[in-house]
Amino acid sequence: MNLYFRLLLVWLRACFKPAIQVGDMIEMQLTVLPNDLDLNGHMNNGRYMTIIDLALVEYMTRAGFMRPALKRGWRPMLGGSMIAFRRGLKPFRRYTLRFCALCWDERWTYIRFEFVRDGEVMAVGHTKGGIVGPFGVVGSNEMCAVLGVDPASPVFPRSVTAWIEADRLMRA
Repeated sequence: MNLYFRLLLVWLRACFKPAIQVGDMIEMQLTVLPNDLDLNGHMNNGRYMTIIDLALVEYMTRAGFMRPALKRGWRPMLGGSMIAFRRGLKPFRRYTLRFCALCWDERWTYIRFEFVRDGEVMAVGHTKGGIVGPFGVVGSNEMCAVLGVDPASPVFPRSVTAWIEADRLMRA
């Protein structure tokens, strides 16, 4: 994370937005700034994942997870991501980032994200994240207990199960 000003702004705004439940989708209205660009004049491929970090901060804050996580010394970790780029995002263009926690297993929470401009999906993907505490990985059951969420995951979408299988094959 190197967008510290934007990080602070996202967190402050999230503190005043309505609370959400795990599984709800959030939408963030953003603008492509000059420091987001690569030499081709569109948003750098790596910047998409940094922007996803900002969405995670808003999601965790609005879901009521940020405060208890900080108290326990927990911090998020990225376990993997998959993204498909469809069209580039040009400088100073407004876009919407849609972000939603879909499902979880004993270790990972699987998230879907979409970068949308004028109703067109510009990039779409999944990321999986977990929580690390002072004594190692924090299991999903413990996270669900903190949030007051049923530990039984929603059904895994086919795109997530296919990604999990592809990840397993790459590690073999």
